[in-house]
Amino acid sequence: MTEPVVDYRSQPRHYVDLNFDGGEGGDDAALMRSVSTVNIACGGHAGDADSMRRVVRLALARGVAIHAHPSYEDPANFGRTAVALAPDEIEALVKEQVETLRNIVRGEESDLTGVKLHGAIYHAAAENEAVASAVARAVRAVSRALVLVSSPGSKLLEAGRALGLTVAAEGFVDRGYEADGSLVPRGAPGALVEDPEAAARRALGIVFERKVIARDGQAVSLSADTLCLHGDTPNAPAIAAAVRVALIEANVVVRSLKGWRPAA
Repeated sequence: MTEPVVDYRSQPRHYVDLNFDGGEGGDDAALMRSVSTVNIACGGHAGDADSMRRVVRLALARGVAIHAHPSYEDPANFGRTAVALAPDEIEALVKEQVETLRNIVRGEESDLTGVKLHGAIYHAAAENEAVASAVARAVRAVSRALVLVSSPGSKLLEAGRALGLTVAAEGFVDRGYEADGSLVPRGAPGALVEDPEAAARRALGIVFERKVIARDGQAVSLSADTLCLHGDTPNAPAIAAAVRVALIEANVVVRSLKGWRPAA
């Protein structure tokens, strides 16, 4: 199920970040034209020093903010399979990947804005308090100024707040949702939203209605500070362009989380 067509142009101005996962072999240059933030793969599931530097330069040339996109070190499964690691191992893994990208960005005379986990570790940190705390400690060890991004209500957002980090909730415009607010598992019917116009309606529904329509037709509450689309979703550049156009036409300001603070 997808969101209905609604004209939001008369609504008060809203603000939202639009991010995508880059450095994973997709068309980063095309996607950069539409977004305000790129999450760059840090070598765990994809990427190496050369790809990180290339995507960093693309982002800086377009004024796109840069987030680190760390993951389990599992390129064979693209970081989307759970890996059993102790909390101290997770902390070291995340810290190393974020620092690697941070150093490359600094070498280009800029700096990171935030951190968003990838794949299986994203979901583990949302659900498991020990994993969430390990990730939050790793991010804080790199820089207290980094914004930590995760799904609404996740344990990672709680852990980040507890350590004094700025946290931001994320909604997905190209993924299906279940009635409980979780994502439809990849490979299941309705897991991906591949139609650009459907993704655009989903983005508007999240921003203005603070909800998504689950695959069973139920409305699910979802309040987000940033919207994500995946670079490996079929038709990703067209989805990104349609979402950006829809947001701007609805008087939404698309801006990064750099210097951002959540409303009190």
